[in-house]
Amino acid sequence: MSGTGRREDEVRRMLEGPHPQVPAELAASAAERGARLLRRRRTLRRLWVLVAAVAVCAVWALTARPWEGPPAQAPPVESW
Repeated sequence: MSGTGRREDEVRRMLEGPHPQVPAELAASAAERGARLLRRRRTLRRLWVLVAAVAVCAVWALTARPWEGPPAQAPPVESW
């Protein structure tokens, strides 16, 4: 018998046998942990969007320099 067939037989025997008892609070704790992971992932995603927006605004401000007014227009020089 090949290694794969032997493994399949072992798995079948394990599934047919008596199943171990699962703690009653396992489902609740797993759901709580999953919700916590989703909240953390959502918060990190929002934080990265905020960081990207700040970076874009900083680059725009450094290139456009909106705090400086338009250049002053010098009056035309008249020749004599």
